[in-house]
Amino acid sequence: MDSCTSPEDNLTTYVHAGVSPDPVTGAISKPIYHSTTFVQESVEEYLKKGFSYSRSGNPTVSALEERMRAIEGGAGAACFSTGMAATLAVLTTYLSAGDHCIMPICLYGGTYRAANEYLRRFGVEFDFVDFREASNVARALRANTKLVFAETPANPTLHLTDLDLVDEILAEEEVRRAGLEGAAAAALLQAVSGKLRQRERAILFVVDSTFATPFILHPLAHGADVVLHSTTKFLDGHNATTGGCAVARLPAQAQRIAYTRNICGSIMDPQTAFYTLSFAMTLPLRLQRQSRTALQLARFLEQHPRVQRVLYPGLDSHPQRALAQKYHRHGLHGAVLGFDVKGGIQAGVKLMNTIGYPFSLCENLGSAQSLITCPAVFTHAQLTPEQRLAIGMSDGYVRLSVGFESPEDLIAALDKALNALE
Repeated sequence: MDSCTSPEDNLTTYVHAGVSPDPVTGAISKPIYHSTTFVQESVEEYLKKGFSYSRSGNPTVSALEERMRAIEGGAGAACFSTGMAATLAVLTTYLSAGDHCIMPICLYGGTYRAANEYLRRFGVEFDFVDFREASNVARALRANTKLVFAETPANPTLHLTDLDLVDEILAEEEVRRAGLEGAAAAALLQAVSGKLRQRERAILFVVDSTFATPFILHPLAHGADVVLHSTTKFLDGHNATTGGCAVARLPAQAQRIAYTRNICGSIMDPQTAFYTLSFAMTLPLRLQRQSRTALQLARFLEQHPRVQRVLYPGLDSHPQRALAQKYHRHGLHGAVLGFDVKGGIQAGVKLMNTIGYPFSLCENLGSAQSLITCPAVFTHAQLTPEQRLAIGMSDGYVRLSVGFESPEDLIAALDKALNALE
């Protein structure tokens, strides 16, 4: 694939991209190639068949990479053992000692730890700003800024990022750094802006779109260079595997990221790739069901007398509702929502400790089972209470990942647990 293309929204793509019947057996599913190495025809024809060693590439994994490339509209993709392996590979591919990266104050705790506690040790500089206002990104730019990392919707309080506006800011920064004016500046601005851009800028724009999934949001169509997914979440959807994927705008970007993966040995295993290929076929159907149920639960919670506030992009009350309507497709806004109960931390913790079937108290999201999580303890414990409050998360904040269960059963369980609070 030469460059970023229009993402394919046809449901057929989710089923067939990257896979064709096996030419020898006719098997309709991609075989699981559990092989460490691959026999070469000769020294002269090394890699003629495309594979040599499964740390570098594997046929089952490559099939999933092609499917991810197609549904995101990228030029190439690389799949990893976990979502964090994908994130760290992208960061370490493009950031070196002395480089500067801008990240949101509200983002997945694992990403924050990788940046603040790990990469800082090697001389990479980070600023964490509020991405709800794109102007904060512009103000944080430095001469040594090499990467801007967005997460939308953000974990756990569902902040949204105006991707088009960030893209414009980075394009204007490219022109400013080039020192051009007039027609030359205008020509460069056009070349480094928008979804059809076919050249890399000095500042890489990376978007973690795990919460949205490719069915709801296509970041490459809004100027991103690389899209990240924890396939563990919605693409798996069954709490069965861990994995990650990076989809790149340009072939050279995908190749660089895959090379880092080869160095680190963090490729996805073929069994996980097989499962993810199978589960991804139903992603659009699952997400429609989950998103609609999530909206029902959000509306119920918004009216409950024991609930203080509800955060869900599908609600008119969401502070960034206009952005949700602009970027989220099919009228869907995902299966994750959050809320605070009246009574503060103690009430929130009691709710999470006592709510029963069909909810499960555990980490992860995007699965068939509805999960309830305490981010202050489970996913964002590395933040101080003051830092958590700055992103709108109290220590009693409740995060729900809505599954496939009957909405009536989920509402009944929430209602019972809420009414039991003193």
